[in-house]
Amino acid sequence: MILYLKKFGTTLVGHELGSEAFKAFQSTLLKLPPSEELEIDFSGVLTLSPSWADEFLSPLLERLGKQLVLLPSDNLSVQATLKILQEANKFSFKFK
Repeated sequence: MILYLKKFGTTLVGHELGSEAFKAFQSTLLKLPPSEELEIDFSGVLTLSPSWADEFLSPLLERLGKQLVLLPSDNLSVQATLKILQEANKFSFKFK
């Protein structure tokens, strides 16, 4: 399954908005088969802040582990945020 983050907006900032997006995605997440990967697509996202990403991507990684796959992005905001999250939380995302 591919999740296009732009469905939550093009400017993804703030803990509260990230948490709300994660809660809104819960029903879809429950339908994900155990063997299927969830691919996160950042296309169309202009800004991704560490606070939003931490509230959305960190719980996904905790729940899905290696089933969570991040698609490549040329967006410097996305790249910097993912680097910050990995360094701060001492975990690694799986990239395609």
